[in-house]
Amino acid sequence: MKIFKRILFVILLLVLGYFAFTYWAVYERGVMAGKVLRISEKGVIFKTYEGKLNLETFGALKGASPIAESFNFSVEKKETDVIKQLEEVALSGERVNLHFKKRYAAFPWRGETKYFATKVERTKVK
Repeated sequence: MKIFKRILFVILLLVLGYFAFTYWAVYERGVMAGKVLRISEKGVIFKTYEGKLNLETFGALKGASPIAESFNFSVEKKETDVIKQLEEVALSGERVNLHFKKRYAAFPWRGETKYFATKVERTKVK
């Protein structure tokens, strides 16, 4: 019986360790440039903030038209300043640099995606 309890305790610690790692660990940090198409609060049980960034990528050929590509991201509720800035730039159509972090797993109470916006930099238009 003692061995069973120890094995169960070790399994519980491993499961908790895995959960903690996937919840808090950051896999990638980066910046994407584009225009915010939308930022909205979504969800039935868990309300989360979700957004879409339009990335205007250009082909290798001179004079090629831009290819519409988008980047879906979430914003944690505690990032109220980021949410406010995203709402402002979504309405103005400004080009921004969106700083993000990618986590190992998505949890329904945190957001739909593994990508989380952490900072918005408005680009200076020349």
